Amino acid sequence: MSILDRFRLTGKRLFITGGSRGLGREMALAIADAGADVVLAGRDVASLESTADDIRKLGRSAVPLVGDVGQPDECEAICERVLQEFGPIDILINNVGGRRINVPLEEQTLEQWQQLMDLNLTSTFLCMKHLGGAMVQRGKGGRVINVASISGMIANRGIGGRSYETSKAGVIQLTRAAAADWAPHQVTVNAICPGGFMTAPNVRWASEHPDVISKFREQIPQGDFGQPEDLGPLAVYLASDASRYMTGATVVIDGGYTLW
Repeated sequence: MSILDRFRLTGKRLFITGGSRGLGREMALAIADAGADVVLAGRDVASLESTADDIRKLGRSAVPLVGDVGQPDECEAICERVLQEFGPIDILINNVGGRRINVPLEEQTLEQWQQLMDLNLTSTFLCMKHLGGAMVQRGKGGRVINVASISGMIANRGIGGRSYETSKAGVIQLTRAAAADWAPHQVTVNAICPGGFMTAPNVRWASEHPDVISKFREQIPQGDFGQPEDLGPLAVYLASDASRYMTGATVVIDGGYTLW
């Protein structure tokens, strides 16, 4: 058997949140290219349909689901629908998330805090509870990939909204704890911690806060931001048999930013 066979995902099915744009889109396309069918959730109909069409061009099936997993009730409804209509799910990627606000901690409202915790952490918990839990019950193993952030390991300079750092740190620890619980069931749980990537939200940040973005770039040893497609190969590895013996890991992909 070729070593490349261990990366193939033929016959597998992926569910990914925030799968229509940016990092989520590239991970979905990469995993489809490796052979998996895809169910992807997002809020924007046009980008969902566009990504689904691109997945189908790779010869895989794609089901776009419109919904906001940042709303707990809606997230649970989506998970239940996925299990009833499109299961079983072999690979779960909890990708949805964001900072969304630039508010000093002392000015942030409880409502703002809770919205960001629900978006970044509660959505991850609920998808793991329902879809990861179904993997455990099925008894045939599975792969859970949580997209955290280097912001869960450091404090970002010059940006408010510390709910982001806090929620992403929670994703990292939830990953580790669930990995320990589910290891006997051959369900691996790993986290990806991206650094600076020029996704649409960061392009917007760059236009609104050019000094913050330029200083960030200067502190990256490799000298520039990553591109969304850089996450595709890592997602395929973590989704495949190639990472069979890897669980509870936090994989940093940041051009060396956290080395300083």
